[in-house]
Order: sequence, then C-alpha cells, then structure tokens
Amino acid sequence: MAEVSIKGALRNEFGKGASRRIRRDGNVPAVIYGHGEKPTHISLPAREVGVAMKTSNVLLNIDLGGKEELVLPKSVVRNPLKGTLEHIDLIIVRRGERVVVHVPVHAHGKHDPEGILEHVHNTIEVEADVTAIPASLDLDIEGLAAGDSKTAADVVLPAGVVLKSDPKMVVIHLSVRAAAEEVVPVAAAPAEGEAAAAPAEGAAAEEGK
Repeated sequence: MAEVSIKGALRNEFGKGASRRIRRDGNVPAVIYGHGEKPTHISLPAREVGVAMKTSNVLLNIDLGGKEELVLPKSVVRNPLKGTLEHIDLIIVRRGERVVVHVPVHAHGKHDPEGILEHVHNTIEVEADVTAIPASLDLDIEGLAAGDSKTAADVVLPAGVVLKSDPKMVVIHLSVRAAAEEVVPVAAAPAEGEAAAAPAEGAAAEEGK
C-alpha cells in the first residue's frame, strides 16, 4: 500500500475566484473531513499530489504544520479538457481501521483468440485494513473460452482482504466473435446494348428461316 507525505496549507478564502487563484499558483484546493471532525479547507501542491494519485487508493499523510492527517482520496474533480486536478475531497482514516474501497482488476493469461475480451467491470469493491489496501488485484483468464466469463469471486484476494462486491458480478467476459456474413456473388449486369443485341440476332435468324 502506497503512503505519501505531502505538505499542505490551510486556506481561508473560498469560492470560485479563490479556487482559481489557488490553481494559478500551482496548487489544488481540497477539503479534509470525517471521523466527526470539522471540515478543514486546505491547498496542496498540484504536481506532488498529481503524481501520488496515479496510484489507486493512495494513502496520504498531510502535514499541516504542527498537525498531520492521514487521509484517503474520496472524490476527485478534474478539468474535462486538460485532465488537471480541480478539487479533491479527502476522508480521514486511522491506522488499524478497515475501509471499503474499489480496487482495479488486472486480467492476465491467454484466452481463446476467437473471442473478444470485454472488461465489464474494471474494479471490484473490497474491505481491507487502511494501511494494506492492494494497489490492484489479479484475475487469471488463462484458457478462457469464447462465451465464458470470470466473476468477482474468481479474483485473487490477498490475506486480510474481503470481497464486498456481489461474487456473481461479471468482471471479464469473452464474447463470441460474430460469424462473417456470407457474401453471395451477384451476376454482373449486361453492358448497355448487349441485352438488346441477343434478341436482335435471334430475330434475324427467324427471318432467314
């Protein structure tokens, strides 16, 4: 489980204008809440937090100068065009507690080449110790035949991690490739004048009898 320490700063200005100024200065507005504590409005260095959040369910240790908060990203807003971070909601967690999170599933293995692999669900929901959340989970699809599926129950879980998704939820499905439509050859249409030529020749033969 990745754990990253980041130095944050308390903020007292709110609203769209203040958020724009924060982002213009290379930071990201964020809110820390949970465990019955009053929400804390902060700003975080955009580059550092952006790198950290490339890891799923990254555990962040936010240093606010004299006070530290251990948090998990709960909600992330990105610019729809640039993909840059716009705002982050962070939920307070405590070491030793268990949390329910969505974890990415990575399929591996060779399947029937005649099938089309469909990732029906890219993540599954699990419960784990907050300091032992897996970055990803493996799903073996070796030998998967076209028309068959792999469910959440087939995903390998590390010790201490409990499945919370429906065990029957389809994660990977190997669709049967549609048969190519049979192409029926169509006779070429006679060139202009050819169709009329044959009857004309036949008529001349009749006249000669």
